[in-house]
This record gives sequence, structure tokens and C-alpha cells, in this order.
Amino acid sequence: MLMTITMKGKNTRELGYLLHKNPSRAQCFDLSFGKAYVFYTEVTDERTTAALMLDLNPIDLTRGKLGSKDGGLFDYVNDRPYVSSSFMSTAINRVFGTAMSGKCAKRQELADSALDLEATVCNLPVRGDKELVKAVFEPLGYDVDIRESVLDEKFEQWGGSCYIDLTISGHLRLCELLNHMYVLIPVFDKQKHYYMSEAEIDKLLRHGDGWLSDHPMKNIIVRRYFDMKRSYANKVIERLLESEEETEETEPQTDTAQSEESSEKRIPLNTQRLEAVKNAVLESGASSVLDIGCGEGRLTSMLLREQQIRKITAADVSVSVLERAKRKLNIDRMPPYLRDKLTLIQASLMYKDKRFEGFDAACVIEVIEHMDEARIPLFEKVLFGAAKPKTVIVTTPNKEYNDNYPTLENGTLRHKDHRFEWTREQFKAWCEHICTEYGCTVRYMEIGEKDENCGTPTQGAAFQMGELKMENLSNGELKMENGKLRSASLRSAFL
Repeated sequence: MLMTITMKGKNTRELGYLLHKNPSRAQCFDLSFGKAYVFYTEVTDERTTAALMLDLNPIDLTRGKLGSKDGGLFDYVNDRPYVSSSFMSTAINRVFGTAMSGKCAKRQELADSALDLEATVCNLPVRGDKELVKAVFEPLGYDVDIRESVLDEKFEQWGGSCYIDLTISGHLRLCELLNHMYVLIPVFDKQKHYYMSEAEIDKLLRHGDGWLSDHPMKNIIVRRYFDMKRSYANKVIERLLESEEETEETEPQTDTAQSEESSEKRIPLNTQRLEAVKNAVLESGASSVLDIGCGEGRLTSMLLREQQIRKITAADVSVSVLERAKRKLNIDRMPPYLRDKLTLIQASLMYKDKRFEGFDAACVIEVIEHMDEARIPLFEKVLFGAAKPKTVIVTTPNKEYNDNYPTLENGTLRHKDHRFEWTREQFKAWCEHICTEYGCTVRYMEIGEKDENCGTPTQGAAFQMGELKMENLSNGELKMENGKLRSASLRSAFL
């Protein structure tokens, strides 16, 4: 069994630090089922390759080790010593365990960075599931190359081999690559070499953290990983689909006298935000809308009752959240003319999806801050590069405004599931990048009560594909007061 990992680009010799394996010498590790060897096949400043090779004794696998009371694991005729299977996953965890955790005391900044990496796994048993290989690895952002061979060159009539050499390449962190390989290699073999207990559930969730729950093939991955042990697989799927209770964002604390005077007039920030987005959608002239990260469907519900909107698709990655949205929207009692407008789908912004295409407008409301910043480019490619709606409306918290929340400590984010929050300058820089990269223009939205120094609590942007005439918008901004547009009509600008 052989797996190689290649780092390309500059200063690639530092792969040795990341793997915690010195490129200048070969190393041997004793495992319960054989030996693992780590060595480097090439070491240059532009390209460095580390190899992990397993040496299994086929006699031990069939008879059991000397002195052991247990019998062997496999029949005498088997392919276990020669194919990449759960043995390889165990070796990855044993030999590269520290690298899998993402820790590197001497090069932590490099360990946290996305790198140009390539991995090759020899003799991966696919047994007629070659298409599954791409379906599993491509959604993770890899370029996939499969090398096939005939079963026996002397007997071509026997057909192709059920084993492939798989090469995947992508721009990601090394710990992500190793965890992907650890989980996915056994998915194709479906024959673990050790007894599986419920502890394997937590192990899979740990190694799948950050990517498995969003994967479109997660059900197949989990079931094959557990070798069809459905009770374990169902528990993992249930935990993957669980979503945390949605909590209202903290409202800024105000002076008591002012609060009593304006309590009747005060409009919750979320209401202002949704009203602002709804108005922006209508002003754009859209008749079909994609609500991505729809949650419990509040924006969907508002748009659904607008005569202008003829079609709306609400998407969320969580099935349980979609079930709550279904109940909140009262779909079972909804009038037919409304029900015919609406479609609910399970989908993720991390993966290209044909169902995202063909919409006049797409709304991504308070969603991007729940993603890892490193995955934002994937979201951009999916929405702006592939789906290409005519209008895209994005809102996200303004980090500078957090100073107005007395209950938040310095540096604390507004919600425990937020991965980041942008300042106004950072958000504007990202919007300008989108315009440059995808040929669109942007108008900014200020939502909520404005602070002279910090701006508004929510910042938003309405992207329009194609050229715009700008003279009808003052300073290129959309200002919100109590959730209402107080600027020139978007429709008059989007010509």
C-alpha cells in the first residue's frame, strides 16, 4: 500500500515540519498489523513529496499472529496487503496524527494556511464505483485524476481492474487533506479490519468536523464508512443534521428614559433587515428568488406574499431547520396559489448545484459569517461564478458596531456560531473583489440604527450583474431607516 503527499509552490521543503517527519531520513513505525515506512521521494524548493508505505504480512492476516488466541481477519485468498483500505487510514492516524490535528509549533502559520497539495493513493478498490470517486472528492474542491488498468495484460478479455490509482489536488490546509483521506479511503473498501464500537461515531464526527455535514454525499459516506452498520450510521447522520437553536442577536443597550420613550416605535434589527432585503428584491424587479440559508423561512414568508414574486426556492443545509421552516410556513394549510410558488431544498453554498441557476435574485442574509473565511472563495464560485443570478443581496454584521453591545467583551463575536465578522472596510474590500472578479457592480446598504463612529449594526450589498447607470443613486449607497429604503429607486438604477 502506498500513499504520497506532494506540496508544490515555494519553500516546499517545509512539508517536513508540517508532517513532523525529517526529509533527510527514512522512518519505520511498528503497527499491530505490520510496519509503516515514511520517506521522501523528492525534496526541492518547488516540489516536495512524502510517501507512506505499508508492509503487511499476509500470513498474519489469515492465520492470526503467533501467540494470539484470535483467528485471522481474512480468508487465505485476499487482497488486504496490497490495497488502500482501513489499514491505510489507521496508519495515517498513527504516523501523521499531529499533522491531522493542524498543530505545528515551528510553522503554525504555515499549518493554518491553504497550500497547493496533491495526494496519490495506489490501488484504491472501487469495485464498479469509479463515478463515486469524483462525487465524493470533487465537492471538497479537489481536481480528481483516475488512472485505470486492465485486470491482466495477458488476458484483455478479463476486462478492467477494480482497483485505481487516485490522484487529488487542491488548495487547502494539510490537516484538511489528511482528515479527508482518513475518512474517505475506507468508504470505497467497506471492510474495516477492526471491531467497530460506538466510539467510532465520535471518531468519525471529529475527523469530519467542518466538512462532512455540508457534503452532498454525506449519507453514502457515513453508511459505507460503517460497513452498513445502520444503527451507527443513523446516529451520525442525526447528529450531523442537528442544528443549534437559533437565537436572536443581542440588541444594543440604550438609556432607560430613551428606551421608555421609544419602546413603542422600536423595530427589532432582524425585522428591519428582512424588510430592507425584501424591498431591495422588489426594487430590482425580480420575479424569481433564491433564499440561501433560509433558516426558518421568515424572508421566504415575506416574499411569498408579494404579487411580483412568482417563484421562490428556499435552501438550507440542515434538514431539521427545513422541517421547522415547513411548520412555520404552514405549508400543509397554505393556499394552492402560494404553495405552487414555493420550493424547499436541502443544499449547501459550498457546492455547485444546478438548482441554484436561473433566478432573478439570490438572497444570502446573515449567512457568510457562519462560514470559515478560507471557504468564502468556494461560495463565490458557486453563487457568482456558476449560479449567476441577476441580482445578489448579501448582509452580514458590522464588527465595528459591536462596541455598542455592553454585554459583549472586547473581541467577542455576536453569535457563538460566527466564524468571523467584518469591519466596514473589510466588507467593502470583499465587495470590490467580487465586482472585479465577476463583472458586476455593487450598492451598499446600511441597516439599523446608525452610530456616528461605528456605522450601522448590519451592513449589506446589492450586486447587479452587468453594467449599471449610477446617476440615480446618491453616493452609491442605500440607506435604511426603520427598515425602509430612503434613496432613489433601485429599479431606476438597474438599467
